[in-house]
Amino acid sequence: MKHIISMLIENESGALSRVSGLFSARGYNIHALTVAPTEDESLSRLTLVTIGTAHQIEQIVKHLNRLIDVVKVIDLTEGPHIERELMLVKLSATGEFREEFVRLTDIFRGTIVDVTATTYTVQMIGETQKLDAYIAAIDPALILETVRSGAMGIMRGEKCLQI
Repeated sequence: MKHIISMLIENESGALSRVSGLFSARGYNIHALTVAPTEDESLSRLTLVTIGTAHQIEQIVKHLNRLIDVVKVIDLTEGPHIERELMLVKLSATGEFREEFVRLTDIFRGTIVDVTATTYTVQMIGETQKLDAYIAAIDPALILETVRSGAMGIMRGEKCLQI
């Protein structure tokens, strides 16, 4: 099962390396990873997506909590949360495909952020399944390039990941 693990880590060199090293040392794969400073300049928020059983994820969280740089860890998939991913996709858009891509992008509530005589670059934000469905609706031969941020998440309601 897919899990989104979010943590606050010290905003220092080597912190990300120690977190990723923990995963590689135990044979776990990181499917997506995002990290950026928080409103507190001394902390960064790291969000990663991995797949594992409940027991494996419990062990990962325990090991993460033991790292010196990790301040707090939470598995967002244990409770109600909001998940979003950003995708930029460059499409070969000529002839009849130009109008079709505009319609398809509107249906998926995306935005065309760059236009040339032969390409469209589409920005799509949403759950991973939505982005996957958009890609599946397009002929693979027309996709020139795809860039995805990986899932990010936040707990619903008043609960917060903070120290």
